[in-house]
Amino acid sequence: MGNPVIVEAGRTALQKRNGPFADVHAALLLGQAQRGVLERAGVAPETVDQMVGGCVTQAGEQASNITRTSWLAQGFPYEVAATTIDCQCGSSQQANHMVNNLIAADAIEVGLATGVEHMSKVWLGANVPRSDETTFINGRSKPDVFPWDMPDQFGAAERIATNRGITRERVDWLGMISQHKAMRATEEGRFEREIIPVEVTLADGETVTVDRDGGLRESTMQSLSNLRPVMPDGIHTAGNSSQITDGSVAVLWMDEARAHAEGLKPRAKIVAQCLVGSDPYFHLDGPIDATAKVLAMAGMTLNDIDVVEINEAFASVVLSWAQVNNVSDDDLMNKVNINGGAIALGHPVGATGARLITTALHELERSDKEFALITMCCGGAIATGTVLQRI
Repeated sequence: MGNPVIVEAGRTALQKRNGPFADVHAALLLGQAQRGVLERAGVAPETVDQMVGGCVTQAGEQASNITRTSWLAQGFPYEVAATTIDCQCGSSQQANHMVNNLIAADAIEVGLATGVEHMSKVWLGANVPRSDETTFINGRSKPDVFPWDMPDQFGAAERIATNRGITRERVDWLGMISQHKAMRATEEGRFEREIIPVEVTLADGETVTVDRDGGLRESTMQSLSNLRPVMPDGIHTAGNSSQITDGSVAVLWMDEARAHAEGLKPRAKIVAQCLVGSDPYFHLDGPIDATAKVLAMAGMTLNDIDVVEINEAFASVVLSWAQVNNVSDDDLMNKVNINGGAIALGHPVGATGARLITTALHELERSDKEFALITMCCGGAIATGTVLQRI
């Protein structure tokens, strides 16, 4: 059997909807990550055996296997095959699992796990015909077919908050510290090693290099408390929920023996992985179940983990996970999403899972730590979990 390892990982800067990536074709955006990671590793495109990429809304520019079309748009060899998958927000994390497993099964020696979402152009739900009454989303359109009470995502965030007794003050606090941590990480240059600069020509003809995340903003408890909740009587606002974002990411995997033969340093490996189903009633509370399962598979506890990357889809998701796992506020500050999360950086849904892996890898190296847990909630009441070990 093969021994899969990560040898390189990188991402574009994450940009707000209608920001500098707004007019970049989605396939070109992902192609920038594919090219950037290969160039950083010094690996020729023709040596890649297969790619697996995550993308949630496979419509418009993101249709027709965007992992493949992005590759071809770069002029790379047509012999390299690709698969695009959708397990909602966990898509590119699961793509990493799949490439890892292809190498472990001796099906390939070199693989790219990627992810993209261009939410400025292809909005969530764009792949669902509005007039198709046979289609159901979250069970609401066809209750006679879909027996579960599964709310939309904002409704789920509110149900989770109510269930755990999470207050508006708590979700605003998490939103504030996410922004503070992301701004500190940016100012200290912590993201420089993982961000692949992208040159963009703006509508006015100016050419700029995009190499800094665009969602950062000054946040205080006072400013956050002034924001209006999305749902009546709710607690989630634009300040304590993930941002709508454009971005892409790529992670280069190799069999360890092949990496050494190519003169490349293995940087990390997966100790355990999972994709679990969770209670549809709460829809987004799955990171609790994924954490329990993946840690059991690894024979570890949360105390063994040095770095946690949990997606901040909504603040209540992270706070619920922390409450169940007895994670203190001190650990939420210093161990969980150390460099900020999706509230500050953004959530390009099909790319976020691989972005979390990329950020976790670079943080393990920066802080000279060994183990990271990556987990996130996903639409459809599923959740991903990965225990990553720095080598």
